[in-house]
Amino acid sequence: MDTTEITNELKKSETAIIKFFESREPAFWEKKPVGKWTAGQHIIHLVQSTRPLLKAVSLPGFFLKWKFGTSNRPSRTYDQVVARYLEKLASAPDVVSPFSSKMPESPAGEKQRWFSELSQLNDKLNKKTAKLTDRQLDTLIVPHPLLGKMTLREILMWNTFHTEHHRRVLLEKYV
Repeated sequence: MDTTEITNELKKSETAIIKFFESREPAFWEKKPVGKWTAGQHIIHLVQSTRPLLKAVSLPGFFLKWKFGTSNRPSRTYDQVVARYLEKLASAPDVVSPFSSKMPESPAGEKQRWFSELSQLNDKLNKKTAKLTDRQLDTLIVPHPLLGKMTLREILMWNTFHTEHHRRVLLEKYV
């Protein structure tokens, strides 16, 4: 995927999950299967996982190189990234991102605030992504809590899938 495809997919997946919530009763935000997050906490998790990604792509390339090194392999394709993520999730089904280990409670009245924050983060992330070169996307690496070191292209593609993944979880387990 190139930067235009990545940014388009992120906007598409964000729009889909927000429309999904808007098609539900307000009480859906607080729906909570036993032992799971509330439906709304999925949106909070997306915000919590997008914040550090935005921070990473906002840092100068030399800092990322110094901190994490550079890639010693070609970037994986979107399908390879998704398959690897799903494989890791299957082997550790109860894993929680360190960014979401302290999940706040959120009443339905806060829904628009969280949607707004997610949209703002994604807009900023898309603007930063659009400015990245192919060389930066394929050589600069950052750590992912479950998948390890990933190129910027890989983690940005993962982020587009991550939003869609949570929409699918909500569809399958909360409706």
